[in-house]
Amino acid sequence: MARGWLCIVVVTLALALAFGTVVSGQSPDRRVRDLILLTRPQAVDPREFETARFLAPEFEKLGIKVQVRVMPWEQMADYVWYSRDKWDMTMWQMVGRPERSDPDEFAMNLFHTSTADRGYNFVGYLNRTYDNIAEAQRIKTDLKARQLLIREAQKIIARDAPYVFLVFPESAYAYNNTVWDPKTVVEQKGIGIKNFWTFVGARPLGNQRDMILNANDIVQAINPLFISGAADSWVTELVWDRLFRVGADGLPRPWAAEKADWVDSVTLDVTLRRNMKFHDGRPVTADDVIFSFTAATGGEVPMYRPFATNIERIEKRSDTVIRFVLKEPFAPFLITSLSKLNIIPKHIWEPVLADLARKPENAESYQEQVPVGSGPFKFVQWKKSEEIVLEGVSDHFAAPKMRRWVLRIVPNVEAALGGLRTGEINFLANYSGDPQILAKMAQDNRSITLVSTMDVGMRFLAFNMRRPPFDSAAFRQALNMATNKRAIRSVVYKNFAAIADSFVSPALEFWYNAELPKWEYNIGAAREHLAKAGFQWDRDGRLLYPQGKTETLK
Repeated sequence: MARGWLCIVVVTLALALAFGTVVSGQSPDRRVRDLILLTRPQAVDPREFETARFLAPEFEKLGIKVQVRVMPWEQMADYVWYSRDKWDMTMWQMVGRPERSDPDEFAMNLFHTSTADRGYNFVGYLNRTYDNIAEAQRIKTDLKARQLLIREAQKIIARDAPYVFLVFPESAYAYNNTVWDPKTVVEQKGIGIKNFWTFVGARPLGNQRDMILNANDIVQAINPLFISGAADSWVTELVWDRLFRVGADGLPRPWAAEKADWVDSVTLDVTLRRNMKFHDGRPVTADDVIFSFTAATGGEVPMYRPFATNIERIEKRSDTVIRFVLKEPFAPFLITSLSKLNIIPKHIWEPVLADLARKPENAESYQEQVPVGSGPFKFVQWKKSEEIVLEGVSDHFAAPKMRRWVLRIVPNVEAALGGLRTGEINFLANYSGDPQILAKMAQDNRSITLVSTMDVGMRFLAFNMRRPPFDSAAFRQALNMATNKRAIRSVVYKNFAAIADSFVSPALEFWYNAELPKWEYNIGAAREHLAKAGFQWDRDGRLLYPQGKTETLK
């Protein structure tokens, strides 16, 4: 027994000597504490959970202890979003919403300093050089010049490593082709068939006129000024209209606007459709549109503020013509602003926002009892942990072909598959299980059509850069080098994914930078990288901070 213990010590010392300095008698403050990695439960998102369990032992080879902590999505999302100085690492995803076909939303909102306190930059990445590039790409109307800036932005993020980019999933969706006409199910590049155009245009083939979908996470809010997750965004897109929509081809197209004309490089005149109504019967007016955009510039709407800050002023030219005057040319305005912000009724939200302005809360905490929009579907009911029911609006200018859109909360992957098999679900909108199982099911059942699409959204591991040791670029880079992305793609995603190294998907070929710094999987090189940055190891093999640095947490 003593001999075995001696062998362990010798091996530990040998590894430490090979990859860095071994020290003894150090203050415990220099030892990197146990780190917590957050993930959703296995039954809800097996791939996310398996990836977390895959990463932890790899990271421990660097001399750190990692605890994988499981949290339900609603608890995890609130903790990460509202307790920004408390957590260490979290599994996360950015889903492929249509407006994200333009890289501006990720480039600006994920990493710009202005969104670190309350916006999407929840990791606390601060880099003024990056900020300048993210801002500059917005005003470049020359497409080639903007492409170069977006590619440079990707390079900086790859080098600074605020995330471990994992994969761009090849998302698998399925539907019952005896219920829905395949000719009317639309595949949107980088988004898949689970999109606005399918939901509005899918034509029933028989008496079943309700589209019954699944989501694996509880919807936390139905709020035009706040989206807490993927399923929330599906509902929001349907209940509230927007001036523009991103078409299946990835290009902006007029929606609640009949047209939009550039007067000059910073002035856009938008002509509003006539005879639109909110679901409470009140007309949609130019004043409602102006209010929707001006509300987004206030402190009560932190999530949407980045999409409106470039607006200098909005003028009502007539009952149907609205003029947007920008502070400077803004290349992606039609997609990232006009296709992003929801048109909300002024008569409902003006008093709400005025009241919130006097309170510490903001619009993200407010929930209408009956959400009111003007979109092609109206709210019917919401049983929070069970289902959401929307009903098609027959007099909408783009009235849906279906009767109702029913989203059922099915947190278990196997239960979702069973529902598709039995007909309880006729559109599998969320599937995080083994795609080979779904492919086999479609092969054996001719009534099931499977469609796979590479997503513009990505899966990643996020580091909290407000907390040591994640404030060290060398440490973050070393964790990237300790991530075996090829194995994750193969074992966890069954090769139904593309390896990620950027916030831009390879599906967006024009924007994607294929020549980025690569942090190839190599544990030995990762330890050498830490040693060069001054990290050391104690006699137990635990990682120590560089000399002179101790760990201080809030």
